[in-house]
Amino acid sequence: MRKKRVKEKEREKFRKFFEKQKEWNGLLKEYGSDILTSDNFVKTKEYIQHGNMTVNSHCINVAIYSLAISRKLNISCNQRDLVRGALLHDYFLYDWHDKYHRDIKRLHGFYHPGIALRNASKEYKLTEREKDIIKKHMWPLTLVPPQCREAWIVTAADKYCSLLETMKFHKEHGRYMPKKKTGASLHGRNGMTVQYQG
Repeated sequence: MRKKRVKEKEREKFRKFFEKQKEWNGLLKEYGSDILTSDNFVKTKEYIQHGNMTVNSHCINVAIYSLAISRKLNISCNQRDLVRGALLHDYFLYDWHDKYHRDIKRLHGFYHPGIALRNASKEYKLTEREKDIIKKHMWPLTLVPPQCREAWIVTAADKYCSLLETMKFHKEHGRYMPKKKTGASLHGRNGMTVQYQG
């Protein structure tokens, strides 16, 4: 009888986990499908961010963790701006590890938010919140702190994901996004991958 109850609790835990993953992926698709399927965002699969994690996977992780933090701490925010700002926060579009960016490598933490904001502004009509998220996500390296709660949430999620990725607790999820704009894959925590058609 006791084993049966334990198994039921485990099943319920997994069911809730998959429901959350479905919800996060649904929100990413709803608010960020144009970003996720854009040529430049797909290209970020070619650039390493931390450890063996690509910029692409890192940005998706940050978007998912930002949603999770907002929900867990019951912080009311604009979910659209939160998702879009998180997806674009590292939109610098170069591999800062390669020898051609040796000078940038030393100061990448200071410079890349401005570069990401310039790149994102060229392709998307950004809200003030989205700009604040992108520009201030490296605080305190960016001296001016975030001005909105969405930017604070993404800043926290970015630090958390960066730590997990650097310590290799998060593994790269593979090159899971197609180059076509007809569909994309999103992943959740623990490397779960979910396909959707856009």
